[in-house]
Amino acid sequence: MKDYKIVICGGGSTYTPGIVKNLLDVKDELAIRELWLYDIDGERQDRVARVVQAVVDANDPGLPLHVSTEPSEAFAGADFIMAQMRVGGLPMRIKDEQISLKHGVVGQETCGAGGMAYGMRTIFPMVELIDTCEKYAAPTYWIVNYSNPAAIVAKATYKLRPNARILNICDMPVEIEARMAEILNCPLSNLEVDYFGLNHYGWFTKVRCRGVDVTEQLKAHVREHGYLAAASMDDALVKDPDWAHTFKNSATITSLFTDYLPNTYWQYYLLPDACVAYMDINNTRGMQVVNGREKRVFAASDALARGEQIDLTQFYVGVHGAFIVDVVKSLAHDLRHRRLVIVPNNGAIENLSDDATVEVPAYLTDRGPEPVRVGAIPRFYKGLIEQQDACEGLIVEAAIEGSYEKALQAFTLNRTIPSAAVAKAVLDDMIEANQGYWPELR
Repeated sequence: MKDYKIVICGGGSTYTPGIVKNLLDVKDELAIRELWLYDIDGERQDRVARVVQAVVDANDPGLPLHVSTEPSEAFAGADFIMAQMRVGGLPMRIKDEQISLKHGVVGQETCGAGGMAYGMRTIFPMVELIDTCEKYAAPTYWIVNYSNPAAIVAKATYKLRPNARILNICDMPVEIEARMAEILNCPLSNLEVDYFGLNHYGWFTKVRCRGVDVTEQLKAHVREHGYLAAASMDDALVKDPDWAHTFKNSATITSLFTDYLPNTYWQYYLLPDACVAYMDINNTRGMQVVNGREKRVFAASDALARGEQIDLTQFYVGVHGAFIVDVVKSLAHDLRHRRLVIVPNNGAIENLSDDATVEVPAYLTDRGPEPVRVGAIPRFYKGLIEQQDACEGLIVEAAIEGSYEKALQAFTLNRTIPSAAVAKAVLDDMIEANQGYWPELR
C-alpha cells in the first residue's frame, strides 16, 4: 500500500489533536510516511504540537511527527495538505464579531460582515499556499481546505488559481447529518442526503436511511424540536448553549419554509434580528473559544511540559476531523465516497450561472470531485442563492482590484445588513481594524 506525506497547515489550531487522532484511527487504510505540522506562528504551534505528540505516542508511537515554520521543508514532496489556517487568529475573529455587533448586525465568523472581513484576510494567504504547494509538493498533491470562510475562499481560489489541486469542504453539513442520524436512530454511515446551495447557505432536499426516504418524518421532528434528539443532549457540542440555540432555531425556519430542511447557518440570514438579540458583545463566540477549547488545549500542553498525564479523549469530539480524513482517504484510494463539497457550478444547479461556487453532493475520486447534477431549483431559493453568490463574488473582486466600492456593494447585498448606510459604517470600521491584513481599498 502506498504511503503518504501529510501536512496540517495551521498546525497551531486547537482542532489539530483531534484531526491527528482521526488520521491514526485509519492508519491501516491510509498509511502515513511522515506527518508534518506547519504554521507561521511557531510559538503557538509548539504548544499544540506537545499535545499532538502525546496523541501520536498513544496511538502510533513509531510515526515521525515533524513541526516546522519553513514552507520549503514542510511541503517538500507533500501528498496531502489539510489546510485550516485562521488569518489573524482568534483576536481578529473577536474584532470581527464585536464590530458587527456594535452596529447591531450579526457578529459571526463566517456569515455577514464578520465572514466578509475574514474572507478578505484569507484570500491571498490561501493563494500563497497553493503557489507554495505547486513549488514544493508532489505533483499529485491535494489541498483539502477547511479554512473559513469556505465559500469566499473557494470562489477566490477557483478564480485566481483555476488549475490548483484544491478541494474546499465544510463540516457543518455532516454535523447536521449526525444530528439527523440521532433523530432517526440511523447509523450515520447509512444516511444519504441530497442537498444544494452555497456553503453555509444550503438546503437538504431528501434524506434517506438505508435507502428509504425519511424526509417527511425528519421534517416533522425538526419543525417541533429542531435538529435535537434525546441522544443529542449527551453530545459535547449540543451541551454548548450557543450550539443548542442554533440547532433549535432550525425549527422556526423549517416551519416557515416547508419545502426543504435548512443548513443551520440560515439562522443568520433568515432570523438575523433574533440572532443579534441573543449575541453578547462582551462574550462573543470567539471569546468563548479562547476561554474554552483553546484554554483546555494550552492547559494540557503545559501539563505535559511538567511531565504530567492528561486526558487526551477530551480532544476527540465531533465529526470535524473524521470528515476531512474521510475526504483524504477517498481522494487517495479513488473510493468514490459521496460527500457534500464546494465546487464551481458548471451546470450542477441547472438554473444558476456556471461560475457560481456551490455546495452539492459529489463522488470523490483520485482525480477530484464528480458533482451530482441537482437540476433546476425553485425561484425563492434561486433568488436567495444568487444574491449571496453576488455578494461573495464582489468581495473577491474587491480584494483583487482593491475596490472600496465593490466592498461596499458586497456589504450592502448581504442579507444580515439592513441598509447601505449600516453597510458603510461597518465596512469603514472593518477597514481600520484589518490594516495589515486587507489589501488597500481605494
